[in-house]
Amino acid sequence: MLENMNMETKNIMIVGVGGQGTLLASKLLGRLLLGKGYDVKVSEVHGMSQRGGSVVTYVRWGEKVYSPIIDRGQADVILSFELLEAARWTEYLKPGGRIITNTQQVNPMPVITGAAQYPQGLEGKLRDAGIDLDAMDALALAEEAGSSKAVNIVLLGRLSKWFDFTEEEWTTAIEQSVPPKFLEMNQKAFALGRGC
Repeated sequence: MLENMNMETKNIMIVGVGGQGTLLASKLLGRLLLGKGYDVKVSEVHGMSQRGGSVVTYVRWGEKVYSPIIDRGQADVILSFELLEAARWTEYLKPGGRIITNTQQVNPMPVITGAAQYPQGLEGKLRDAGIDLDAMDALALAEEAGSSKAVNIVLLGRLSKWFDFTEEEWTTAIEQSVPPKFLEMNQKAFALGRGC
């Protein structure tokens, strides 16, 4: 479990491409952790997010967190919204850490322009490298919930299985983070991610 009573600092990297909702996911997670009494630091580090470039957010929590930055080999979990992004950030995963990833493939600009090909067999390559990989089709579940934009909440649902927090605590954080007109759809997306 990611929550522990000795308040040791824990680290999650949330990675994806622009427009996938990584920033909302990090803010929701930060709000939940603050509500549980942790010192929380959230840092957004993103490139060409409007053009589908990499977006990375760090979420760190514990008794006292001094820096918002996660260094190589420190991430307890990498929550990835896209398969290639999961592979891109593996060096940040700590030994014994886990990658939770959406299996969706979003072509980066070099692939779109024909200068490169999307790497094949990434799931197998990550597992062959000894990585604890939890891969799921979060896009299909988001669409089942009512919107392809709910991939972020589906993935948070999956992530929630690794915390000791109650489902009600997660639901409250969702209520505080999304507009009321999208609440029911996001609650369904969360439940689908948590339940699979």
